[in-house]
Amino acid sequence: MANELQGRKVAILAADGVERVELEQPRQAIEDAGAQTTLLSIHEGEIQARNHDIEEAGTFTVDGLVSEASVADYDALLLPGGTVNPDQLRIDDDAVGFVRDWFETGKPVGVICHGPWTLITAGVAEGRRLTSWPSVRVDLANAGAEVLDQEVVTDEGLVSSRSPDDLPAFCSKIVEEFAEGKHPVKAGSA
Repeated sequence: MANELQGRKVAILAADGVERVELEQPRQAIEDAGAQTTLLSIHEGEIQARNHDIEEAGTFTVDGLVSEASVADYDALLLPGGTVNPDQLRIDDDAVGFVRDWFETGKPVGVICHGPWTLITAGVAEGRRLTSWPSVRVDLANAGAEVLDQEVVTDEGLVSSRSPDDLPAFCSKIVEEFAEGKHPVKAGSA
């Protein structure tokens, strides 16, 4: 992972309650591959990170508001998990709209753990192959996704993983998919 992503801009969309390692490790992999990352959120300042949804795990400084962000300004999107983080994102119209608009572009997306909740609310999970944290899988199936239990699943630029245990495979695969760039837009994905 040297400079595969040189010159690429990656949006990371997260809110309070983000699982620290699911933001930190993919961000580091993307930056190590040469990309510039921007942490977008639903409020300014800092977002509170968690370990295992329970323990406070420090904060991350927000670079911009999703309400002011444009999909056109980025080459790839990362949606980390944690239970509280995507639960907040999926009830925020700007965050849901940003994710929905993203899927109209064919640009790659990485999503892990509980992150697919935002995809479900955005109406972009139907017809997609995904994995997630076990408790989210029934939600994905009910939304029309094909759900697999694998450490990493790739579907036309959409990379998903189950948990922090899968981070090595997830990080490697998102760098690969983000380097590939745009993929064909799936019918009905947005």
